[in-house]
Order: sequence, then C-alpha cells, then structure tokens
Amino acid sequence: MIERLIELSAKNRFLVALGTIFLGLFAYRAIRSTPLDAMPDLSDPQVIVYTEWMGRSPGLVEDQITHPISASLLSAPRVTDVRAYSMFGMSFVHVLFEEGTDVYWARSRVLEALASLRGRLPEGVEPTLGPDATGVGWVFQYALVDRSGRNDLADLRTFQDTTLRYALASVPGVAEVASVGGFERQIQVTVDPIRLRAFGLSLAEVADALRRSSGDAGGRLLEMSGREYVIRSRGYVKGIEDVEAVAIRADEAGVPVRIGDVATVAWGGDVRRGAADLDGEGETVGGIVVMRHGENALRVIERVKEKLASLEPSFPEGVEWVPVYDRSELIRGAVRTLERTLVEEGLVVAALMILFLLHVGSALVPLVILPISVAAAFIPMAWLGISSNTMSLGGIAIAIGAMIDAAIVLVENAHKRLEGKDHLAPRERRAIVIDAAKEVGPAIFFSLLVVTVSFLPVFALEGQSGRLFKPLAFTKTFAMFFAAVISVTLAPALMVWLLRGRIRRESEHPVSRALIALYSPMVYVALRNPKTTVAIGAAAVIATLPLVPRIGSEFMPALDEGDLLYMPTTLASVSIEEARAAMQRQDAILASFPEVESVFGKVGRAETATDPAPLSMIETTVRLKPRIEWRMVPQERFWSGLPSFFHPLFRPLWPDARRITTAELIAEMNEALDQPGWTNALTMPIKTRTDMLSTGIRTAVGVKIHGPDLDAIEKVGVELEGLLAGVPGTRSAFFERNLGGLYVDVVPDRAALARYGLQVADVHDVVETAIGGEPLVTTLRGRERIAISLRYPRELRGDPEALRQALVPIPGRAAHVPLGEVARVEIVSGPPMIRSDDGHLTGVVYVDVDEARIGVGDYVRSAQQAVRAAIDAGRLELPPGTFLAWSGQYEEMERVAERMRLIVPL
Repeated sequence: MIERLIELSAKNRFLVALGTIFLGLFAYRAIRSTPLDAMPDLSDPQVIVYTEWMGRSPGLVEDQITHPISASLLSAPRVTDVRAYSMFGMSFVHVLFEEGTDVYWARSRVLEALASLRGRLPEGVEPTLGPDATGVGWVFQYALVDRSGRNDLADLRTFQDTTLRYALASVPGVAEVASVGGFERQIQVTVDPIRLRAFGLSLAEVADALRRSSGDAGGRLLEMSGREYVIRSRGYVKGIEDVEAVAIRADEAGVPVRIGDVATVAWGGDVRRGAADLDGEGETVGGIVVMRHGENALRVIERVKEKLASLEPSFPEGVEWVPVYDRSELIRGAVRTLERTLVEEGLVVAALMILFLLHVGSALVPLVILPISVAAAFIPMAWLGISSNTMSLGGIAIAIGAMIDAAIVLVENAHKRLEGKDHLAPRERRAIVIDAAKEVGPAIFFSLLVVTVSFLPVFALEGQSGRLFKPLAFTKTFAMFFAAVISVTLAPALMVWLLRGRIRRESEHPVSRALIALYSPMVYVALRNPKTTVAIGAAAVIATLPLVPRIGSEFMPALDEGDLLYMPTTLASVSIEEARAAMQRQDAILASFPEVESVFGKVGRAETATDPAPLSMIETTVRLKPRIEWRMVPQERFWSGLPSFFHPLFRPLWPDARRITTAELIAEMNEALDQPGWTNALTMPIKTRTDMLSTGIRTAVGVKIHGPDLDAIEKVGVELEGLLAGVPGTRSAFFERNLGGLYVDVVPDRAALARYGLQVADVHDVVETAIGGEPLVTTLRGRERIAISLRYPRELRGDPEALRQALVPIPGRAAHVPLGEVARVEIVSGPPMIRSDDGHLTGVVYVDVDEARIGVGDYVRSAQQAVRAAIDAGRLELPPGTFLAWSGQYEEMERVAERMRLIVPL
C-alpha cells in the first residue's frame, strides 16, 4: 500500500503540489489562530471566593467567614482541595477541582454552595467570586509615573481606578485589571470629643447624621403640559463644605449644631494594605492586567498596549505609563527560538548534503519538507486548542531531527541508484527514483510511526505533569505523523523534480573517500572481534553507573524567563510604612545593577482576589535588559597553564571575557540584598506563581505543618526552620509565623458595663467608629466613589493609654464614661494570617533551595532524613494531632515517578 502511494505521488506530482499548497494554507490559518503563551497553564481548575469584612482580626474572619465557607465547599462535587487564608479584614478561599473540570461549571457549583450559607455569615458580609483567571494570568503590569509633580499619589490612583481600569477591562481577553499602590481618596471627619460633650452630643448622633447626609432619591414622574418630568432629590455630598454644613441637631430656638462645629473635615487616604514602588525612586501607582482563562496571551498583551497607547492623549498632564512586566517578550523569544532552530537545522542539513553529495537539488528536498511538516503540525494544535508555548514548541524542535533523517535517507538511496548514470532518459531516471523511494519508503514511514508512538506513555500523565508535558507529546506526535505522510507523498514528487544532473560516485568524492578510509578499519576490527567490541560497550555503560546518583532529579529544568521575581519576607507584625521603606531600599539596590531595565516593587496585596499577599511579603518584578547588554566578566582559561607559545592559538577560540550568567547575577543580587530581618528569595515570575497555585507554596520546596491549634504549629515550625537551615543545599528557610502579629485587645468588663447600663455593643460602636474610622457612607464625584469616615483625632487613639480615655456615651444621659473604666485595653500577640488546608489549620516552612548545587528531589530526600533523625532523637517533637506534609515541586515529581513506574513496563 505504501509503495503504491509512493508511485502515485511521484507520477502525479502536480496533484501532490496542489494538495501541499492547500495544506500550507490551512497550516497558515492554524498558526494565526493558535494561542500563544510562554508556558502551558499548569494550574488546576480553580475558583477563588473573596470576602471583605474590613476592620476585623484574622481570628474573627477565620471563625465567622473562612471556616464556614471552607466547610461548605469541601463536599462540593469534583472538589479536590480547599485552601484558605484569613487576613486582616479579608478572607480568601481557593477551591481546586479535578482535572478536566470546566471552569464555568465549577463556578456555578461554588455559587450553589455559597447560596446555602445565607444567614450563617455576619450581617452585611457578601462573598464574591474572583475573576475567571488564575495568578498565572498576570501577563502584563504597568506603572503610572508623573515626573512633573503635578499629580500626587491620590490623583494617580483615582485616574487608575476611574478611567484606566475600566478602559482596559473592556479589552477582549482581559478578566480584571487590579490596582496597586497610591491612596484611595476619602473625606475624613475627625471629631473632637470635648466639643461633643460641650454640645451634649454622642458619637452615634454624629454618625447617624453623616449616614443621612448623602444620597439621591427619586420621586417617580410628574406630568405637566403634556410632558413627562422625572423627579429627583439631589443630595450627594460634593466636598468638604457640604460635610461641614450637615446638621446634627437643632435646639429649641432653631439654632443648629453642624458637623463643622464638633469636628474637623479634611481630605485623606483610606487605610491601605498594599503599596508600590518604581526603581527605588518613591511610591507609585500600578496596574496588573489579569488574562481570562484560556485566552491568547500574546494577543491580549498586544491589545492592552494598543489600548494604552490610544488612551495616552487623555492622560492627565505629566502622567505616563511604564511597562514593568511584559510576558510577550518571553513568548516572542520562544517563537524566535523555534524559527531559529528551523533555519539553522535546514541550513546545516543543506550544507552537509551539498558537501557530501555535491548536488544542490538533493539539498532542497529536506529544506522543503521540514517547514511544511512543522507548519502542518499546527492544524491539529489549533483544533484541540493547544497553545503555542515553550513546551509545545519544544516537541516540534525534538521531532525535527527525525523528520530530517527521513528525507536524507530517501535522497541518499536515490543517489546510490543514480550514481554513475549520467545519460539516462527522463523516463528511466524517474523510474529509478521511484524504485529507490519504494525500496526504503515503507521502512521510513513505519519507523517514523514507531517514533511517533514512543511518546504515548506521556499521555497517561495526569495533574500538573500532564498539563506540562502533554503539549510537548502532542506536538511531537503531530509533527512526526505529518513527516511520515509527507515522506511518502511529497518527498518522492520532489525527488523526481530535483534529482537531476550528474550524480557522483562515493569513490569520486574526496570527503567520502576520507571518511571511508577512516571508518573501514574500525568496522573491520569490530566485526572480527565481536566479543571484545560488546565487552567494551558494556564496560562503557558500567563506568557511567557511579555517576547516576549524582545526576540529581527535578520536576522540570529551570526556565530562564528573562525577568526575575524577588520575594523577600519578614516578621508578620511589620507596618506598611516600614515595609514600604524596606521595599524602596531593596528596589534601589536592584536598580543599580547595569543588567536591570526596571524594578517594580509591590508590598502587600493588589486589589484582586488572585493576590492574597500579606504585608510581610514583598513581590518585586525585576525586568532585565537583553542579554547582549549584560556585563562582561573575566573567563577562566583552561589553556593558561600551557606554555605561552600555545596561547595565541587558543585565544581566538576562548576569549578572555564572557557575559555574566543569570545564576551569577542572582548570586550577586542575593549578596547585595542581604538585610537584617528579611529572608531573600530570587526566582522567576511564572515559575513562582505556578508553584503557588499548584501547591500553595511560593518556593520550590516547602513543608506544611497541619495541627489542631496554632500554638502547636508555631512550636514545630520554628524548630523545623532552624533544622532545615542546616541541611546542605538550603539557601534560606523561613517559617511563616502564625503568632507574630500584635494586637491591642479591648476586653469589655461586663460588671462595669452593667453599673452604667451599657452593653458590649456600646463598646464595639466606639471601637469601630471612633477608633477604627469605619466608613459610614459613600458619595459620588463623577465616576469617583468617595467614602466618608468618622474617627477620633490621632492623639486620642495613638497608644493604649489614649484609647483608655476614649469616651463611651451612656444611653439616656448626657454623660460619658472613659473606655478604660468599662474595658481592659492590653497588647497581646496573635495570628497575623491564618492558613488552612481542607479545614485543617496549617503553617508553612518555605525553603529556598540552591538548585544549581543540588536537585530538588535529592534535597528533599536528604531533608526528610534529617527531619526523621531529629524526631527519632527527640530534638523535634510533634504534638498529638500534628503532622508534616512535604509540598512544592517535589509533590508533583513524586507523582510523575510513580505514574511512569506503572506506564513504562506496559
């Protein structure tokens, strides 16, 4: 059958050429429609439930919101894991589903589970779903800069929130645009308690007056003179003057007491849980573009940049946008690598064929077959929705060698048949070429199919490993299949057209004669001494066995993404101003390196459900210049010990200097960034976010400590941090403290409250409003939404002693009692953030492994041995109900190894 196909193709060359043209057109359309990204999305189907309960402690958020939501979602269909984070005023619940689950089906199941929670959550708390995207969807980031000084941070944040965010969110493929940094403008009413007492007012009366002072209402319709009028009651506060004029109460003579009489009204910034910095030069405002799940990353980024460029004329005077992370550069780099590989492979093959065969037409056969086979592989890729990324393009690159071999064998065999036959008629030459192709064509076709099915075990992989390696296996299979088909259709037709002119014998070719002369004695000796030959081969294999344990093991080799992500961590009680100052110092150090293009630091979280980052963690995106612009460093010369006579011979081949490597640059940065109180971690952006999504761990290796209470977890975590720091290969080990937060507790004294006729809620009202400054009402100014808050002056709430003097109004009496007389005010330690996995309280030890020195798998094995030895020796004690779980890349690597042990024997 294959021989018949070869003969038909060679005799119907124009039909084959026409079919190839149509195949090329389909391939071109597929290439244009295939999504482009840097890496395949390795994240599990995931839905994020985000809940705000501002002003509440992590413990209260955990008990009242996070745990009920997590418990209700554990039994949802196809749910595999539920990871949760309770932070100050915020709850994040990450619900992971089984592989293959449709994201929108998963979101509907989560909404069903949340509907059953109505009535069980605190009043006014409304859980919302995060965007239909993951943290890996952070494809583009920008910073807003005003070097003219015309706009402050509040102006930049207002422009970002009211204009840019909505404009970019309308771009196809964008799920969300998250703001970070700057200040959200707020009208702050700072009440004077002494003036309140003088007028006989309570804080509750002021708050109620503010709540009723802003808003619009409608009175339906009024019909006059045959026309219809819409009735509106306009009452939104427009500025400070409107707030100051709000009447609280009027006396019997009609003299009002206004807000301005008892309080100072001024513009200010809302409490913030995140800040941003650019190049260490000061705070800035940034935006994070989150791509929708399954979209074409390259096209989304291009659309976003086009939108930003079109909006530039409308920017406030002096404001410009600066890209600080752009994944399109990595995507284009991956595509350029494949293009360069194709060109280099084709040129090398053509040059070698011309060199060995001295025939230009023969070199053109593989040059035509190679790009057509590669392009055709994109047709099923587009049909199956496989993105063009580093792994899928790598599968094509792997297949190129075997694809070229098929064409070379066909041409070589035809040469052997035609050599020395220079005066053949065209019909005779065509018959010889067809016979030569039929002789080896079937064998080539089936050998390519054998190579094609060699990657079938990869399709049995599941989970993250399957999502990582299946694109590679698919594209290699597609490329090999099309190469097999083209080798028995297009190749014979091309050979009939191109194998013309004189075909030299091997004996007439100087290169072939030299190689035959070198090769023949070796073959003669090997065939005359078969036992010795086999023994030498076996000895060579045995000699490599001692090296096998030293190879190391990794889930996947490190991908140099071209940019870096610096993620230092510190103790949980750090304030935002201290963290911001440290971030600015670190950014200035990073920006001083000549290889760095820009440095964008983010402390705390951005306004997105995909970023549950605490203030104790900084995420700094370091954008690097093209490698050609990196520094030159001295290079060790292996020939320096030779006599000086040989130096001029080696110097042109081995220059005195080379460009600094990424590993060396990271080492220099780590040394320069070594600061007391901070634990360094320099890695790659996509890699880090993938690890965080798949395991909840932001480093390659981590240890999760599950336990019944935070005290037990804290004790084990601190001991484990010190133990792992001494394991060879550890760059740093850091336990994320569960009890490092500091709290000022106000504990009501019920007996004292009863003497004054007060309730616990009266104390809570003072704490939430006068001390916490809870926003009471929101007003509108154009598209901007401005909160109005009420609180005491800073000097009356700046320390525990001042808090004890806060006044609690006594109901029914024009009197107040100091807070310290009805409640204890004390400083205590507590959890800054509470983490849970599947309902279990969890602590994490993050380990930054020196992967250039030791593989992740080898490191985990040695670390596990060290931990087991410490437990056996009594140096590490696990309280009842507490257990450890190794997590990170190691988890997936072990799953892959177990799966392959089952598959390979089959």
